[in-house]
Amino acid sequence: MSGIDTVPSTGILEFVKRHPVVSHHQVSAAPIRPRSGAGLPSRIAVVGNYLPRQCGIATFTTDLCEAISTEYGSARLFAVPVNDTQSGYSYPARVRLALQQDDLSSYEQAAEFLNFTNFDLVCLQHEYGIFGGPAGSHILSLLRRLKMPVITTLHTVLREPNPDQRLVMEEIAAISDRLVVMSQLSSQFLQEIFKVPGSKIDMVPHGVPDLPFLDPNFYKDRFGVEGKAVLLTFGLLSPNKGIENVIQALPQILAKHKNVVYIVAGATHPHILRREGDRYRSYLQALAKEVGVESNVIFHNRFVTPEEMVAFIGAADIYITPYRYEEQVVSGTLAYALGAGKAIISTPYWHAIELLDDRRGALVPFQDSDAIARKAVELLDTPAIRHAMRKRAYVYSREMVWKSVAQGYMASFAQARADRTRQPRAMFADGSPEKYLDQLPALKLDHLHRLTDDTGMLQHAIFSVPNYGEGYTTDDNARALVLAVLIEQLGGTESARIEELASRYLAFLGYAFNSENGRFRNFLTYKRKWTEASGSEDCHGRALWALGTVLGRSKNQALRGAAGRLFETAVAAVVAFTSPRAWAFALLGIQEYLDLFPGDRDAQQMRLVLATRLLQLYGSNQSPEWNWFEDVLAYSNARLPQAVLIVGQRSADSVMVSAALGALNWLSETQRSPENDHFVPIGSQGFYRKGREQARFDQQPVEAGGAVSACLEAYRATGEDRWLKEAWSAFNWFLGKNDLQIALYDPSTGGCRDGLHPERVNENQGAESTLAFLMALVEMRLLGEFNHPQLRRDLFIARNNNLETANVL
Repeated sequence: MSGIDTVPSTGILEFVKRHPVVSHHQVSAAPIRPRSGAGLPSRIAVVGNYLPRQCGIATFTTDLCEAISTEYGSARLFAVPVNDTQSGYSYPARVRLALQQDDLSSYEQAAEFLNFTNFDLVCLQHEYGIFGGPAGSHILSLLRRLKMPVITTLHTVLREPNPDQRLVMEEIAAISDRLVVMSQLSSQFLQEIFKVPGSKIDMVPHGVPDLPFLDPNFYKDRFGVEGKAVLLTFGLLSPNKGIENVIQALPQILAKHKNVVYIVAGATHPHILRREGDRYRSYLQALAKEVGVESNVIFHNRFVTPEEMVAFIGAADIYITPYRYEEQVVSGTLAYALGAGKAIISTPYWHAIELLDDRRGALVPFQDSDAIARKAVELLDTPAIRHAMRKRAYVYSREMVWKSVAQGYMASFAQARADRTRQPRAMFADGSPEKYLDQLPALKLDHLHRLTDDTGMLQHAIFSVPNYGEGYTTDDNARALVLAVLIEQLGGTESARIEELASRYLAFLGYAFNSENGRFRNFLTYKRKWTEASGSEDCHGRALWALGTVLGRSKNQALRGAAGRLFETAVAAVVAFTSPRAWAFALLGIQEYLDLFPGDRDAQQMRLVLATRLLQLYGSNQSPEWNWFEDVLAYSNARLPQAVLIVGQRSADSVMVSAALGALNWLSETQRSPENDHFVPIGSQGFYRKGREQARFDQQPVEAGGAVSACLEAYRATGEDRWLKEAWSAFNWFLGKNDLQIALYDPSTGGCRDGLHPERVNENQGAESTLAFLMALVEMRLLGEFNHPQLRRDLFIARNNNLETANVL
């Protein structure tokens, strides 16, 4: 659909909803449904002209938004129109911001807004004439910056594009996740001329309102043409419409049928009006007078209301599109007439050939008024032929009603999101931080301090601003306590500042312990109210891990004394737990305790019980294809083999060591991109159940942090360089070697972003993510040796290039 040859309705869908017709002949059609398992987007931005701008793209975009809103809810949909005047238009509430056609910066700002407000998907309505720059190239500045999937509806696909048009179309096709076309010819052109794979193209017809199949006489009295045979052409007027050919045909038609009137409905296209004035309409009026049919031609010179649109279409006996050129792959006016079940005469432009096939309409040669006259007379002479044509058109168009079109678009949206999940795209949007791989950043604790108040560590942040409303968790304060002890071990300037924070985190754990049931509570509101009597088993296990780490590693006697009492009171509960991860976290803490008190027989026995349970789980589920402890890879996966490996090492149990290394090796292979050989943690949206598809997103920093820790443990146990390489692979995930090629660590704040979605990074820097990164960083620094040959060579090159390098010695 071009910016000129389009439907001049103003919200026709809304009118049809408000004015239902009772005797509606319903013809069923199979709806287009989103493919099974594909996630529907929650926030969609539709970029394209929007009513009240007088333009066919505006009509289409408005009706598409109305249809999707009706079918799936209005909360998910927003519009971003293009202004062709400085003052713009009085848009409805759905419009959040508008582009200025010739202002390149407005396109860049719109992209920043769409990324910033976390839209799931952008649906672009593309037509060369509505965007600024050569061949509308300004839109590329918006598209290049978007992080989410883009689905582009192509209203024009040219067979012979000029160089600018070709370049623009090729880049739009490359950036777009999917392309929607409204005709088979458009799809053919895309594949043959622009080399777009057919698998990327979705055919969704131009939408039409669900109008009743009525006798045209129902509406004729509204225009004072009752008892007349009505010929109709509607749409924004421009010289390429060929309306003069119908006027020239009228004398021949009137010679056989004196009661014929020809209605021309629609205003002159605003761009034509500004450039040339109403010259074309004046020419048509003069021509009607010249050939003696002035009284039989009715001009309605305005952008018609929804009610008028329904009435105009309804009143027509024959609808005529006499366009002068074939190069039109979409005509909204033709689609609307077909949807109303009209008898149609058209010149053979591309869309008409397709839509009017199988005798759904009649084609006449271009610029041939005699042929128009003969076909009109034939249809008026033989009502049976005319009505059969009407019925074929109406039945065919049932799959084009807006409800089905909305379903088709949503299926395309869902497919684009599913494709992004399976095959993520690297994001190179402006403003992405530069990546420095295979390098350990300086330890920066600004965000750790920002998230810690007098009570403890807050759970969440909005960007890097603490979110008081989400309160605190024992989980995060336990992790923070482990980190504090590791930083103490590391030494340096930061270790002196961390002691007070360690005391605060330990005090939180003490407050979290519920002596009445022997369990740790987890969620504490900002008003210091616990939300439950006991937290999860995993929460309890993490608390024991933190307490054991204080006992095994801290030099602060006060911290060790307080931690020891709490550890002794809380450790007994873990024997009754059923969560393998709770066992693993507890084992990490118990082993830290036993490193300090190796002779404690009770602790030894508990270690043996928990480690044996994990080993038995491994034996029950392990196979050559699935070398794991459970039938699912879920969360904190690397902690399971890490715990078994540590216990096996300390107790000289070769069976445990072998099982742990085998499981960790399989996990490492599973969490690797086959395309680019980078780390890909198991996604939290579905995980990875045996025999099913592995979830790729959302990717969580806690998985990368756990993998670093477990692989370093394997390196210490075996001395094999490959485990150091695996640890770096997981650590580089934080630095940008990931599916989106975006760094999660933010060196400006010292925080870590909360994860990767298929199309963007989660910009919030919460406690879990930040602690996962900082713990991984400190553990890499604590390694104390760096002897991987390839990485040493890489760092030598980096030093010579004056890059900031690792300080791991």
